[in-house]
Amino acid sequence: MEKQKVKHLVSLSDLSNSDIDEIVSRGADFSSGSAQMNNLLTDKIVGIYFRKTSTRTRTSFSSAALRMGAQIISYGPNDLQENTGETVQDSTEVLSRMLHCLVARTAGSCEEMRCFASQDKMAVINAMTAKEHPTQAIADLITIRRHFGKIEGLRIAYVGEGNNTASALALSLSRYSGVKLCFYTPKNYGLDQVAKECAEQLALQSGADIKEYHELKDIDKETDIIYTTRWQTTGTSKPDPNWRDAFEPFKLTSKFMSQFTNAVFMHDLPAHRGEEVDAEVIDGSLSIVFDQAENKLHAAAAVLEWCLCEKVNPLSKSETSDVHYSLIAN
Repeated sequence: MEKQKVKHLVSLSDLSNSDIDEIVSRGADFSSGSAQMNNLLTDKIVGIYFRKTSTRTRTSFSSAALRMGAQIISYGPNDLQENTGETVQDSTEVLSRMLHCLVARTAGSCEEMRCFASQDKMAVINAMTAKEHPTQAIADLITIRRHFGKIEGLRIAYVGEGNNTASALALSLSRYSGVKLCFYTPKNYGLDQVAKECAEQLALQSGADIKEYHELKDIDKETDIIYTTRWQTTGTSKPDPNWRDAFEPFKLTSKFMSQFTNAVFMHDLPAHRGEEVDAEVIDGSLSIVFDQAENKLHAAAAVLEWCLCEKVNPLSKSETSDVHYSLIAN
């Protein structure tokens, strides 16, 4: 059998609509319990490389890989010889001969992640760069599908900095017909322009609607989801010492949330109660943030499987309606 080319998840912009829907659907199956992770990655070795702090993403990929039968090697920010001057290219060449997959959080440029993915032996998964957090968006879409039973046609308001989570949401939700996604960002802290333009092009094809505003007003009262993130994104800093003044009008208070009929609240965590959101909101009955956090495990499992397992179509619909996966030889 010819060896299948390895798959990478560097940016959601690299994936087709069907790729994203396949990963999200599989993650929803893991989340609901209708699919099991057992032994899907037996004999695989997954490198977990995090230069920046992480609770959910690092734990979710480590836990998913172990549950799926893989072994893991964890690297901290000071563990690789990059710190002594080794080039990313040399590190990539070595790691790709020893690992089946590298899950990396650099919080740096996407170009470095693409360098990791410049070979065809080792799958590379972006666990967060400065401009995009793709696996967070996968977890978010799984959460939305599990809660609402669909993604198409929903109305989502994102409030806060146009950070890497916001970019990933734009690049993923723009694929779904009828989605209305509005970003409410402080002036000078808006969406990455490249991600925004890409999302707008994707929305033209799907029939979604992507808009960005710099004032928090005139939000549709029938909005289905209110989403925010912490104001100080992991691994970043703001040059303006008075940046909080621009963010204060975007705080999500109980009074603000009371204007919506049925909206649920989402947050990618970690949260700073009393800063970007009131404790009464994130800990209230409309919050689904911990379901969202748990779904990072299911998103990690779905992404690992998509990258490392070859999908084998059933011989005939009469024999089975299930999708089967086999390990990619490597």
